[in-house]
Amino acid sequence: MTKLRVLSLSTLYPNPQTPNFGIFVERQMQAVARRGDVDLVMVNPIGMPPFPLSLHPRYRALVGLPAEEQRGSLTVLRPRFRLLPGIGGRLNALAVARAVFPLARKLHAEAPFDLVDAQFFYPDGPAAVAIARALGLPSSIKARGADIHHWGKAAGVADQVLRAGKEASGLLAVAQGLADDMAALGMDRDKITIHRTGLNADLFRPYDRRLCRDELGLARDAQVLACVGALIPRKGQSFVIDAMPLLPDAILLLAGQGPDESALKSQAERLGVADRVRFLGAMPHDRLPVVLNAADVFVLPTASEGLANAWVEALACGTPVVTTPIPGAVELLTDPASGAFAARDKLAIAIEVSQLLANPPPREKVAAAVAGFSWEANAAALVEYWKRLAGQA
Repeated sequence: MTKLRVLSLSTLYPNPQTPNFGIFVERQMQAVARRGDVDLVMVNPIGMPPFPLSLHPRYRALVGLPAEEQRGSLTVLRPRFRLLPGIGGRLNALAVARAVFPLARKLHAEAPFDLVDAQFFYPDGPAAVAIARALGLPSSIKARGADIHHWGKAAGVADQVLRAGKEASGLLAVAQGLADDMAALGMDRDKITIHRTGLNADLFRPYDRRLCRDELGLARDAQVLACVGALIPRKGQSFVIDAMPLLPDAILLLAGQGPDESALKSQAERLGVADRVRFLGAMPHDRLPVVLNAADVFVLPTASEGLANAWVEALACGTPVVTTPIPGAVELLTDPASGAFAARDKLAIAIEVSQLLANPPPREKVAAAVAGFSWEANAAALVEYWKRLAGQA
């Protein structure tokens, strides 16, 4: 049987300069490639601003990225598109389409594609739909959270998101609540398929908590909280730091980097908890299980998510979660052993964390909440969906 041939766009994808950037997309696509029944062409468009903005350290590091790189069993192609910072991203989808289309047309002529796929709704989605239209192919767009909650309402972009959602042959969402949000924007709920995240269960599993604390230089009997995520307002690390004076015996581990780092450090100093808040920076993905296993509670007071990979990975390590009662979290944390919900408020967070510290659930019961998650199952569901859209099911 002829392999399904898919062109997939993802503006978030790891590279040697930003190895954790979109790593969950790479994990998914590597699992697809390992199946052997899909000829997958992975395109990671790289946005570069004009000179002299291209001299900024953020972009200068990307200049040397190879246009083609072998990562595991996949070849990643990296065409450049013109990025204009400060315009709000409204031109990005058009720029991505213009940069990718010549490559897509050439590859399609050499070996026809069956489907054009986008791994994020914006800017990937409108670009993928435009390329698919030009090539006469079906298209798919996946929604992951902020790509709908932010770009689906952003001036100059929301209309592009909605048009792409209406034109795409099929849509994916990582949670039922996110699918409902897409429908509320005007997309057809009937063509949205739920496709949750995956998990490397060999890596994210319960370890010896004492040894993990030894490795991080923590006391074995300490009360430890962990938060993994970009240091940006949406993730809500500031609310956890606010709660630290109410948790006088706890240590907070913050794994991640971002523009809020300086402000968060100043906040910790101001509240007198700087000695109990440890900034770990951007950690290699395979080091995160040590942090998650060292923690008694994982805390993420996020404003919006689809289905956060960090929730799933924390649970797999046997660490209960305290997060906001947003739809994706409510769908995942159905057992009290999995954790609790708290508003973005220091007192609410402190209360729920204190209760979990005082009455920790059995780690095996916490981990059972995500027993069905794997990248293999994720890839199988994705390929089945692709084949339906391409008329090969």
